[in-house]
Amino acid sequence: MPDVSTSLGMTEKWCAVHTLPFNEVFKLSMPLGMAKSIDPALRKGGIDTSSVGNYNTHSPILPAVLPPVNAIRNTIYAIRKMQILLTNDDGIFAPGLAAIYKELVTIGDVTVVAPADSRSGASHSITYSRPLVCNKVDINGQFTGFSVQGSPADCVKLAVMQLHEGPIDLLVAGINQGANAGINVYYSGTVAAAMEGAFLKIPAVAMSLSFEEQMDFEKAAHYCAKILKKLMPIKIGNVININIPHLSKGEPKGVRVVPQSSKGFDEYYIRQTNEQGQTVFQLAGNGHRIDGTPTDTTSLEEGYITVTALAPDMTNHQKTSELQQIKW
Repeated sequence: MPDVSTSLGMTEKWCAVHTLPFNEVFKLSMPLGMAKSIDPALRKGGIDTSSVGNYNTHSPILPAVLPPVNAIRNTIYAIRKMQILLTNDDGIFAPGLAAIYKELVTIGDVTVVAPADSRSGASHSITYSRPLVCNKVDINGQFTGFSVQGSPADCVKLAVMQLHEGPIDLLVAGINQGANAGINVYYSGTVAAAMEGAFLKIPAVAMSLSFEEQMDFEKAAHYCAKILKKLMPIKIGNVININIPHLSKGEPKGVRVVPQSSKGFDEYYIRQTNEQGQTVFQLAGNGHRIDGTPTDTTSLEEGYITVTALAPDMTNHQKTSELQQIKW
């Protein structure tokens, strides 16, 4: 078991050097449920858990104290079993979810909260005009989970606020049936679920397998789990997007850390007439346009596993600085 006293002592020294209040740093690092779950170890380290408050995401000192906050959390995660939230956008009975579940239970306790049916392309939609229907279901006799008649983002919010007791250490979304690379990132319910985790200060990973007729989710889960272990511990607010190439073409050539492509698709609509005589339009098209430099889409096409760090902040900071110079 890690030495909590040593870890906290090092953090206290860090705070002294940076003239930051240690007690406030500790409170930021520890949601109340987490502190109570390891209360004896914390008291041994000289911390009274009765003074620990909920994680304050609006604290003015939060940006400055993220290094010690993450250091304390990493020590605590090693003491208690990791709590993992698993979701997707293909639906709770999707084979990709079952495959990665079997890998995740080897590293922590896994709670499954996923859409009742496929919500592919749901992006970051949420449900607010009606209540969410949620049922506990058995997934093919392998495990149980919460089936939610809502979007992937709904599932994450509901899990964090109602269904899961105590803090969540890691959110995994996937394994998606089809790559989530390039501008697909914006349409993806899988990536949106990971982003929702980041909004709620939970480290998050999205996992996807390139689409083909015969998809080997078991092998994809093995690769995803191997990469996840190398990424750990993932910091608060981080979103990592993992894509596995077509496995029918053989073993992946390796792993590439690459940026997201923004080239878009070669796509079009096919005009048709349905049985009711109405004019309808079916979206169709080919793959992503080719990038001149290595990106997630080109690297996947070349047979590499791609790892891309995404950001929940969509602000164009350079352009915002320019706009601030205008006299409004």
